[in-house]
Amino acid sequence: MRLLGIVGSLRSDSYNAMLMRAAGENLPSGVELTVLDASLLREIPAYDEDLDDLPPDAVEELKAAIAEADGILFATPEYNGSIPGFLKNALDWVSRPFEHNPLRNKPVAVISASTGMFGAVWASAELRKVLGLIGARALDRDTPVGMAKTAFDESGALVGPESVEALAATIADLAELIRERQEHLAAQQAQAA
Repeated sequence: MRLLGIVGSLRSDSYNAMLMRAAGENLPSGVELTVLDASLLREIPAYDEDLDDLPPDAVEELKAAIAEADGILFATPEYNGSIPGFLKNALDWVSRPFEHNPLRNKPVAVISASTGMFGAVWASAELRKVLGLIGARALDRDTPVGMAKTAFDESGALVGPESVEALAATIADLAELIRERQEHLAAQQAQAA
């Protein structure tokens, strides 16, 4: 089972990059995580509907990475009570055309970290809303890591047992959502045969 990790922060040593690394250390058996290189997101220009028929190469690469994955794990910070603009912009590109976008019916989950007490729960909820409108099957769960300056040790490892447990549970539930979708698709194929 292949997960694609997308970090909603461009800073290489961001708390959400650390959280995604922690996710990679808490995968269920048989699940692998590949984290999207943030430089790809830097290359995506502002969404322009005039370019829907000829999207930039970075957009095509992002769409292909999403299409190849069985599920997507997002880690987002919170900027002014919402998700980072570049992440929303990338999702706007990916959502076109709506009927054939690679996130449609794709199982996704959102985790979040911030230096504030609430761990970016507003951004997490906002991102799940956007993903739902795009057509993804978003896991309805908050997995926030607040007070991020103390939530990670000097090596960048997540230290709170409750946070590690919540992160592992979210990933396990995402894996279950993916299994359910795979079983549903297999049943549909068997009926069509």
